[in-house]
Amino acid sequence: MSRIAHGKEKATNKSANSLALRMKDAAKLVGVDYRTIKLGIESGTIPTIQLGPRRMIPRVPLLRAFGVDA
Repeated sequence: MSRIAHGKEKATNKSANSLALRMKDAAKLVGVDYRTIKLGIESGTIPTIQLGPRRMIPRVPLLRAFGVDA
């Protein structure tokens, strides 16, 4: 495994346990396309929070929106 691939694997594992996720990581967590997450945000179904320059998705409300126990 290359250094770069190993680093990406670590980032993915870390984001899976994070309290707030980027849109791409949120989509992977619940098994949907990122556009589904984007539509949920635009419709107000999925809440977001501003953390510095990034808009993040809180993990627990995301899981609840998709009917997954947190």
